[in-house]
Amino acid sequence: MSSKNRHQRDIDDTVRIDMLRTMLRIREFETEMRHKFADGEVPGFLHLYIGQEAVATGVCQALDEDDYLTSTHRGHGHCVARGLDTKKMAAELYGRETGYCNGKGGSMHIADVTAGMLGANGIVAGGIPIATGAALSAKMRGTDQVAVPFFGDGAPSQGAFHESFNFAGTRELPLVGIIENNQYGEMSGIEEQHPEATLDDMTLYGEPYEADRYQVDGMDVEAVYAAAAEAIENARGGGGPALIECLTYRFVGHHEGDSKFYRSDEEEAEWEARDPIDRYPEQLMDEGVLTEDEFVEIQADIEQEIEDAVEFARESPFPDPSAAYEGLYSYQSEQA
Repeated sequence: MSSKNRHQRDIDDTVRIDMLRTMLRIREFETEMRHKFADGEVPGFLHLYIGQEAVATGVCQALDEDDYLTSTHRGHGHCVARGLDTKKMAAELYGRETGYCNGKGGSMHIADVTAGMLGANGIVAGGIPIATGAALSAKMRGTDQVAVPFFGDGAPSQGAFHESFNFAGTRELPLVGIIENNQYGEMSGIEEQHPEATLDDMTLYGEPYEADRYQVDGMDVEAVYAAAAEAIENARGGGGPALIECLTYRFVGHHEGDSKFYRSDEEEAEWEARDPIDRYPEQLMDEGVLTEDEFVEIQADIEQEIEDAVEFARESPFPDPSAAYEGLYSYQSEQA
């Protein structure tokens, strides 16, 4: 049953501080990469996660270390929330061989299988079948692992979504899908992409597949965490797939260089007033969980971390041209 903000969970104060740190780390990384892209240091395209930090943070906080996730073209936030090294992330964006994919993947294709991060994906809904395969693997091996694909509000229009959730539903797989409904698929509003019946509740797409359904305020990290923790716990215990819609907003364009001609100033101001980066520190300080001095110290630590990441990327070498064809194939040994 879908219900916005009905999920409550007691959250330890140390977890709350951790989630604040993660959101600040995502925002600082993305802001710095935005500046370096504008300066011409970062090549290619950037699809930034600014504004959506509470979603990745709340969901990843609820995951265990051996769980799986897949990401999208807007994937830096998922990587940071999963705990990936910001130095290696920056190096990947800079196209350097010290990056996660040796500088060959760039912004849209960061992966770290050792961390359960099965890859960002430039294809809309492209990560959902991969996560479904990981969920099937977990069930076949008898583990309690869960697979979590992140995807945007355009993905439920794709066949890959329906094929995956149909399979997950019939096999009762531990698959927890996260719809990051930031109101736009590229430059098209959700009302241009979906039937009217789903506009207020996109989790309806999961109903035919008997997925547990949740809808939460994606600008509220604790609401996201509570819903994700419940859905993940249920899936881990054999309850089958779930679908969580997080209502959120990207404060920047679809990609850097997008003029945002399709959005009004009033709409942007309304969402920016709900910015979790502004509201959550105030909430924690009001509740006595965090002091202003501690907040300033956290900010300074993260700013230094991202500054060091940029320097690491700048100082790292580019891949040698001879390495262009390395890593294309995986060879199975005769003993395997």
